[in-house]
Amino acid sequence: MSLAANAVVALIALLHVYILVLEIFLWDKPAGRRAFGMTQEMATATKTLAANQGLYNGFLAAGLFWGLWLGDAGQSVKVFFLLCVLVAGVFGAATASRKILFIQAVPAAIGLALVLLA
Repeated sequence: MSLAANAVVALIALLHVYILVLEIFLWDKPAGRRAFGMTQEMATATKTLAANQGLYNGFLAAGLFWGLWLGDAGQSVKVFFLLCVLVAGVFGAATASRKILFIQAVPAAIGLALVLLA
């Protein structure tokens, strides 16, 4: 497996850890509200929903880290979780915010291409 592919997979995993932190711990704090463009009232009303969403992002990160930990044997694990990130990014861009396409889906597509070409 190429170093570049693994580096991109690791960055995507770290991005999803960051999203987990934003959604579980910072959702109704200034950093979370700024990241998602919400008022305090909206953040308070959706805090539990966001925490659930954050947990799913944590699972995506865990899967990518697992694939990295497995080394060359983890290629199929990385492909699966990158596909999950890609689908989630496309769905999020279509239903929530167009910027999710560039934050989540495009990096996943690049990572997937690198993993498959390695």
